[in-house]
Amino acid sequence: MGVMNVRRRLVTGTAVAAATALGLGLLSACSSESNAADDNSGKLDVVASFYPLQFIAERIGGDHVSVSTLTEPGQEPHDLEISAKQTAQLQESDVALYLKHLQPSVDDAVAQSEIKTKIDAATLTSLEKHGNEVGGHAAEHDDHEGEEGSGEDPHIWLDPVKYAEVAEGVGKAFEKADPDNAADYTKNTAALVKQLDALGKQFEDGLKNTRTKVFITTHAAFGYLAERYGLTEEAINGLDPESEPSANRVKDLEKMAKADGVSTVFYETLVSDKTAKTIAADANLKTDVLDPIEGITKKSRGDDYFQVMESNLKALQSALGAK
Repeated sequence: MGVMNVRRRLVTGTAVAAATALGLGLLSACSSESNAADDNSGKLDVVASFYPLQFIAERIGGDHVSVSTLTEPGQEPHDLEISAKQTAQLQESDVALYLKHLQPSVDDAVAQSEIKTKIDAATLTSLEKHGNEVGGHAAEHDDHEGEEGSGEDPHIWLDPVKYAEVAEGVGKAFEKADPDNAADYTKNTAALVKQLDALGKQFEDGLKNTRTKVFITTHAAFGYLAERYGLTEEAINGLDPESEPSANRVKDLEKMAKADGVSTVFYETLVSDKTAKTIAADANLKTDVLDPIEGITKKSRGDDYFQVMESNLKALQSALGAK
């Protein structure tokens, strides 16, 4: 019996020693995780919060970065609740690239992490408060902006000019985080900004002469774009794509559609088109897609930011009666 006890104690002792070794191994693995990029691939490890920032990081970083995103394609970014696994992924990265106030759970996770380089895209350009109606004559009757007009509008990437400002800021942050490859980041940023400038010019020229300047969307994502190119966006729902419009708002929109010669109600790919179709049917309007490019899916009209923006331009030209 004594022998059994000794043997059991030995076995237990061995298991404890193994577990301790394993624990130490895990501890050392954790402590070196912060340098994961250096250990694994020598690449700068970037976690982007959603597609528009992932796109910028990939274009500017090129071969020097490994980019992952917290928002899956097809997932509505406003709704994102970050998982424990994603929080861990964030902790292990070198750079967090996010847009404050768009995804509160990402904001919290980034704030609590010890990542060396945190880039808030909202600080790289200027944000504005937008209500349900933006651009054109909106300022004259702010009173009906009311309910949704309280927060700053985060949809800066849909204005090529603001998106280019974000790209420039991200480029500088990458240069600082990884000075060895700074020259490439500078070159890639300049190329992206040049392409965005050309896209802006396309929008400017394409929307200069139109039959009407007013367009209706389900989700107030296009305020910056409207202001940039002299249009007025009338949104059914305000900045939150899931909120239900009031009966009065729907009535107002139908009246306004008639007065301003609106032909089309735009909906987006990631959110139900039910509201758009109801209003369109009541007011005898067409429906079409205007994509806020929060993710690329099979439904997207294009494979990347530039292709989808060009599809958006065509849709706007058609709805506004571009000459």
